[in-house]
Amino acid sequence: MTPTKIETEQVWVRSEDIEIEAYRALPQGDGPFPGVIVIQEIFGVNDHIRDVTQRLAREGYAAIAPAIYQRQASGFEAGYTPAEIAIGREYKVQTKASELLSDIQGAANHLKSLPQVRTGGLGCIGFCFGGHVAYLAATLQDIQATASFYGAGIATLTPGGGEPTVTRTGEITGTLYGFFGMEDASIPAEQVDYIEAELHKHGFPHQIFRYAGADHGFFCDRRGSYNAEAATDAWQQVLTLFRDRL
Repeated sequence: MTPTKIETEQVWVRSEDIEIEAYRALPQGDGPFPGVIVIQEIFGVNDHIRDVTQRLAREGYAAIAPAIYQRQASGFEAGYTPAEIAIGREYKVQTKASELLSDIQGAANHLKSLPQVRTGGLGCIGFCFGGHVAYLAATLQDIQATASFYGAGIATLTPGGGEPTVTRTGEITGTLYGFFGMEDASIPAEQVDYIEAELHKHGFPHQIFRYAGADHGFFCDRRGSYNAEAATDAWQQVLTLFRDRL
């Protein structure tokens, strides 16, 4: 039976060099519950990310959303105006892959420390910039199921500079699902094909979902690009992934 009552709280998790604020949602009860890390868009841990975290908790997952802009702007959250998009992008280019991985590992360690969280692998889901970070996080040993939504730049760059994130594909240890809108100008179809080819080359479980008519941000019902049909299907695929792998 799927839990419907949840408890939410602002908590702090330890990264390698700083404390990271995080939003946590837990199903009520003793568990044990599988754990999932939710990774923000460029807009911070805002209403949308809190909503996703709560939705996962209602499905029976211990979910946590770390503020991956902690070093750039503590407490940052924003909406979707052009001015807010510009600010979010400004913070994004100041991030580094090593620090982001440390922050995600800190969130993983926090979940693993909770008595009601099941031992074993964790899930990870990220959107927009968080979709890119989720692809990075899939290389962590604790992450066994990853849902990466429209992560721009996976095929062309990595946060802070260096070889593109896609070159780390061989380090992924679990199952990865990627979700892309075919009208997303920030992720051309050939980049999606390249990511899929790299996943296939390394031979571990994966699926790439392409949604015709869907644009960047299609999962977020607070954005003008929201696509209900694509979002509904993608959510069901995510629940299947986590149910089967966690």
